[in-house]
Amino acid sequence: MNSVPQWGQGAQQFQQNITQGWAQALQSFGGLAGNTGQALPQLAFDPARLEALQKAYVEEASQLWNQGLTAKAPLPDKRFAAEAWATNPVSAFTAAVYLLNARTLLGLAEAAETDEKTKARLRFGIEQWLAASAPSNFLALNAEAQRKAIETRGESIAKGVQNLLADLQQGHVSMTDESVFEVGRNVATTEGAVVFENELFQLIEYKPSTAKVYERPYLVVPPCINKFYILDLQPENSLVKYLVDQGHRTFVVSWRNPDATLEDKTWDDYIAEGPIRAIDVVQEITGAQQVNALGFCVGGTLLGTSLAVLAARGEKPVASATFLTTFLDFTDTGVLDVFIDEAFVKFREMQMGQRGMLKGQDLASTFSFLRPNDLVWNYVVGNYLKGETPPPFDLLYWNSDSTNLPGPMYAWYLRNTYLENNLAKPGKCTVCGEKLDLRKLDMPAYIYGSREDHIVPIAGAYGSTQVLTGKKRFVMGASGHIAGVINPPAKNKRSYWTNDKLPKTHAEWLQGAKEHPGSWWTDWSAWLKPHGGKLVAAPKSYGSRKYKAIEPAPGRYVKAKA
Repeated sequence: MNSVPQWGQGAQQFQQNITQGWAQALQSFGGLAGNTGQALPQLAFDPARLEALQKAYVEEASQLWNQGLTAKAPLPDKRFAAEAWATNPVSAFTAAVYLLNARTLLGLAEAAETDEKTKARLRFGIEQWLAASAPSNFLALNAEAQRKAIETRGESIAKGVQNLLADLQQGHVSMTDESVFEVGRNVATTEGAVVFENELFQLIEYKPSTAKVYERPYLVVPPCINKFYILDLQPENSLVKYLVDQGHRTFVVSWRNPDATLEDKTWDDYIAEGPIRAIDVVQEITGAQQVNALGFCVGGTLLGTSLAVLAARGEKPVASATFLTTFLDFTDTGVLDVFIDEAFVKFREMQMGQRGMLKGQDLASTFSFLRPNDLVWNYVVGNYLKGETPPPFDLLYWNSDSTNLPGPMYAWYLRNTYLENNLAKPGKCTVCGEKLDLRKLDMPAYIYGSREDHIVPIAGAYGSTQVLTGKKRFVMGASGHIAGVINPPAKNKRSYWTNDKLPKTHAEWLQGAKEHPGSWWTDWSAWLKPHGGKLVAAPKSYGSRKYKAIEPAPGRYVKAKA
């Protein structure tokens, strides 16, 4: 076992076996995505790289075997970092072998000589398999869970079974103690009223907290693939409350959670009866000629599309726009690109392009498995093997409150953004009867991206700076898609980066960027202030004579479950 086998004449056969096996794996992965009937991608491996991988593997395996079941230091992986792993020789050996195999498999993915998309799919598929097969996921191999079972005299196992049955009943893995939270009681509590509704959204107006407000009202368009209250979780981390406290007369779109009655709704419907209608109503209620607007994630894509439709009609009702973790140019979509190709999009179009519903749980599962160790298996181990109840966390409660999407709207979105990137191509898209050109969006724009965002990669967020033509400011925040955005100044956490120059790529921008401690909210507030107009007396009541208060915020649409 101490000697290393030579590569020799078996190299060609070994390469052939590797190539065939991985091609079959790719075919299986493509089949899961609806990618059937296509020729297998071409794979090749450099024999020298394969030899180096084999040599490294045999050497490390030999070392592990020679060490046997002797005590070892904690492994450099948080899944195996507990003392129980290091003091249990069998579990420690199993984990070490797993990590060696994981490194080797990922090395094989990197050694594959193929196109970048195929390599990304190989890498993604391997990462999913590795995350699922980790010894920490199995009670028979998890030393930490075994120790807890002994210490609690089996109570942790009994509690784990109860947790499993409860999660099977609710249809998803619990990430937090959902019984602690209730929308309208201890999340989404900023005071306000619904002043308009149609079949797609309710418009919430929030009560001013200052004697005077800026004359230009502020409209927030959240993503329709999530509930709006990510922007209004608790008073101390509510972006909505922050806007109100800064003197902005704030309105928020609360999207309806679609049911079967909306399964024929299109992207055009969401534009015409979504942001465009909301802008009209806010203007009518306030009497303002222009509003300021914010779009978050898909809400930003909807807002940008709506403004392009209005610009094509010669209308410019928005004085300034803020885009948070938003794609307008879908050139760089990160890991989500592994799912998207012509066959997958055609499959979805056939499945639900005319009528149908994309279930919210399907979307939620997809996003969770982009980070499987943190957002899936971590909770499987804690909830079921250790019998733990995850602590209350408002953000994770929101994350579990999924929403559906109408099939036609979703199918249009897939093809014209992720697959063909038509929104960024002048005149390529026709929405609401208008050919779109994002270059006509020349209002001042504040563009924010999160450094570790796995849904809208930072380079993808930066791409908007090269599409919009007005005066722009780009800011990068620390952390990910949600935690980077929800970062109130009072917490004094994380950092943000600024650079007044906007070169072609984010990498160039970053070279000249300056880091600032704390929250980007203060930078955004300072940028927004001159766009608010003069200060006027705050309104004493909600809505107007035409648009009267319908019900208190947060309204009933946000409470509908998928």
